[in-house]
Amino acid sequence: MKKRLILLQLICIFFLIIFISVYSEGITKEDCFYLKSLHYTTRGMEYWYSKENGGIEILTNIPYSNLSCRKCHVKSCDTCHKTSEEDKSFYTAKAAKNQDICLKCHKREVLIMKIDKEKNQQDVHFAKNMKCYDCHTARDIHGDGIEYNSMKQNGAIEAKCENCHKTLPQTTSHKVHGNKLDCKACHERQVATCYNCHMETDIKEGKRVSIPVSGWLFLMNHEGKVTSANMQSFVVKENKTFIIFAPQHSHSIMKEGRKCKDCHDTEVLREIQQGTLKLTWLGEKEMVKNIQGVIPVVEGVKYEGVYFDYKNDKWIPINNPEKPLIQFSGYGKPLTKEQLNKMKQSMIK
Repeated sequence: MKKRLILLQLICIFFLIIFISVYSEGITKEDCFYLKSLHYTTRGMEYWYSKENGGIEILTNIPYSNLSCRKCHVKSCDTCHKTSEEDKSFYTAKAAKNQDICLKCHKREVLIMKIDKEKNQQDVHFAKNMKCYDCHTARDIHGDGIEYNSMKQNGAIEAKCENCHKTLPQTTSHKVHGNKLDCKACHERQVATCYNCHMETDIKEGKRVSIPVSGWLFLMNHEGKVTSANMQSFVVKENKTFIIFAPQHSHSIMKEGRKCKDCHDTEVLREIQQGTLKLTWLGEKEMVKNIQGVIPVVEGVKYEGVYFDYKNDKWIPINNPEKPLIQFSGYGKPLTKEQLNKMKQSMIK
C-alpha cells in the first residue's frame, strides 16, 4: 500500500510540473493532491485565524486573504525542486532535500536552532547531522489528497518519535507516565515564541513584526496525551490583545528527559493554583523578560504579560492593555483539574 502511494505521489509530481509549465492558469484541486496539501493551502493559519473558530479575526475584522500571512505558501514545484546549472534549469529531488530550502519558510525553526547553538545545547538529531527529510516523508510535504485544517489534525503528518524509537527503556519515568505523556513533553527542551505580533503593522504595511521569546515550554492535551505546546500573543488596534495556545514541536530535543522537579510541585504550579500567572514583564532598557521552565495551560487561569505598540521601528510599552482573549488552537486542549492536581504532587521521595 505504501509503495503504491509513493508511486502515485511521484506520478502526480511529474504531471504537476507539466501542468504548471504549460497550463498553470487552468490547474484545479482535482488535478493533483498536492494542491490540497498544507504547504500549498496554508489552511492551518487561515483556519485558526477565522472568527468562526474563535480566532483573532474577532478583533481585526480583516479577512485572512488581506494579510501578509496568506502569501506564505509553496505555489509550485519550483519553490523546492527547481535548480540551475550552467544556465539550464531543471527539477530534482536532491534540491528539495537541501535543508536551507525548508528553513527559508520555517523561520521559527531557524530561531530555535540559533538559540540552541548560542547556548551550546544542540538538538540531538541535528547533532547527528540529521536533516528534515530523515523524519518528514513525501506525504508530509506533498499531502495525501485530503485538505487538512491544520498540521496538528489527526493524520496530517506522519513524522513522530515512535517511527524510529519503537522500544523505550524501562525507566521510572516511562513506567509512571506510561502512554499518558507524549515524548515531546519531557524531551523537548524549549519552544521559541513569536511574542506580541503587531497586527496593525501586518495589515497596513504587509510586514510581520514580533518579539522572539524562549526558555519556556507549555503543556497541553493533544490526541489523548499531554504534549509540548507554545503560545503566541498579538496586539490589535493599539491595546487589544489576544493569546493562542497550541501544541508545538520545536526540534530542540534532549537525549535525557526532564527531572520530576521540573514539572511537579513547582512555583509556577502554585501561582497557577492561585489563578494568575505572569508570563512576561519589563526588564532593563524595557526589554521583555519571561518566565522560564514548564508551564501548564489551564482554562480559567489569568495569563498576564507586558504588551507593546510598534511605531517607527520601535517597541513602545502599552500602559493599559485590555485583557487578552484566549484561543486554544491546533486541536489542543487545556490540562484538566485532575491532571493539574497530579502535577502539584511532589514526585521526590
